[in-house]
Amino acid sequence: MASYVPRALNIRALLGAGTVFLFGPRQTGKSSYLRNELADQVDYTWNLLDQGLFRRASADPTLLRQELAARNWRDRIVCIDEIQRCPDLLNEVHLMIEERDLRFLLTGSSARGLRRRGVNLLGGRGRDRRFHPLTWFEITSAGLTFDLDRAMNHGLLPPHWFSVSVDDDLDAYVGRYLTEEIGAEGSARNLPAFNRFLEVAALANAQEVNFTAIGSDAGVARQTVVQWFQVLTDTLAGAFLPSFTRTVKRKAIERAKFFLFDPGIVRALRGFPRISAGSADFGPFFEHLIYLEILAWRDYRNPRTSLSYWRCRSGYEVDFVLGNHAAVEVKATARVNDRDLRGLRALREEGLLDRFILVCREERARQLDGIDILPWEAFFQQLWDGAIVPGAT
Repeated sequence: MASYVPRALNIRALLGAGTVFLFGPRQTGKSSYLRNELADQVDYTWNLLDQGLFRRASADPTLLRQELAARNWRDRIVCIDEIQRCPDLLNEVHLMIEERDLRFLLTGSSARGLRRRGVNLLGGRGRDRRFHPLTWFEITSAGLTFDLDRAMNHGLLPPHWFSVSVDDDLDAYVGRYLTEEIGAEGSARNLPAFNRFLEVAALANAQEVNFTAIGSDAGVARQTVVQWFQVLTDTLAGAFLPSFTRTVKRKAIERAKFFLFDPGIVRALRGFPRISAGSADFGPFFEHLIYLEILAWRDYRNPRTSLSYWRCRSGYEVDFVLGNHAAVEVKATARVNDRDLRGLRALREEGLLDRFILVCREERARQLDGIDILPWEAFFQQLWDGAIVPGAT
């Protein structure tokens, strides 16, 4: 059985002030988080994965209001788990917020069905938070060892991180959840075609998105590819990384990159090639892990910090730009050379950012030409300590 790892997200203050939406892909650990860290704050829970409860609530969404009225509660916190399964409950939630001053924690694996059906999203009263797979910060804070090889090959979903038969678990996740459930979210009548699209998307992970080329490789129309990428975004199975376009001396390319939400899932979709320091995919997977840590830090600690990448038309590129503060280039090398700094130097000439960092696998931090060269673990530590983006904790 997997051990519980305490999570870096803290929504206690948000819940104390109002209603919160908490969305994250399946098996990221939302339910475990509720049981282990919010049990003393949540007064009542409905879990819509309970088929009996789901059927009753679907037939009569007022059932929750009736149960809470029997308790005559005011100013309490109620959790509805997997809210996307019964969107009509949001009208009841809205009414109970207005009439009884109740607060709600509404969790789910997708907001797509809610938005698509145009249901009541509480008129801006709810605050959204995204739940991620495990992070380096969470694993090491729990006193566990974060193994780079394990992270790349198992991925960071809690059941997969602790799994002793991870390829079987990844295969089941891809088959039952990504292909079937998410495919259904996108009304994908041709699931084999959607599965081919996922495989091509995994091959293009961490790259600039060319919808036409992906459609050609997957054997579907460009517009279908655009729709299916939106499905992956809405279900939090991946996210676009926009281009940083503020540069003047060197005009930026505006096409976004796309990252799937977990490296283990990428490996499974690619047919389970093992990732190791000597493999051709090690560099992209290393960059993917750095991105996922930054993304989780941003969403948990400082949601207003923008995250982007920069590439100019002359070919210089920097992997990540954090707000107006830091440029971060990622190299999987264990020995950085002068050539690795070219993108950071080019972006520095714009005079827009405060700090320039190269994240790598060297053993000790050093500085070269005003650029911080940081081992990846040292970078993660500084990130979570608030040393990369001022004021972020």
